[in-house]
Amino acid sequence: MSDIRPGERRKARPAPDRGRVKAERRGRFSEYVAALYLLMKGYRIVAMRYRSGAGEVDIIARRGEVVALVEVKARGSAEKAIDAVGFSSQQRIRSAGDHWLSRQRDAAALSVRCDIVAIVPGRWPRHFMDAF
Repeated sequence: MSDIRPGERRKARPAPDRGRVKAERRGRFSEYVAALYLLMKGYRIVAMRYRSGAGEVDIIARRGEVVALVEVKARGSAEKAIDAVGFSSQQRIRSAGDHWLSRQRDAAALSVRCDIVAIVPGRWPRHFMDAF
């Protein structure tokens, strides 16, 4: 039974913070741009925003027997994008990647690496292979 009495209104959820919504939109757009860039480089996008109980990977891309766990960062410079991927983020990405890999039939034949794609306004994306 509901705690709301006749004639009462439910409390509305607070509106999301505008800054948070803008950051979320920018992040999704950056991931899309990074995925297109990886496709142009010959990768096949296997998953986007892959989540497991251990963490999340922005993009899982594959080229041949190489699987790239890609973290996408949009910053003012490529250096800032690389610095934004801290140790805890690296662990989260590796854990989620391990979870994804454990579900692949050909896991033994694959080599996995962790990459960063830096999205800087007005510039082409930069792909840092085996970044961590």
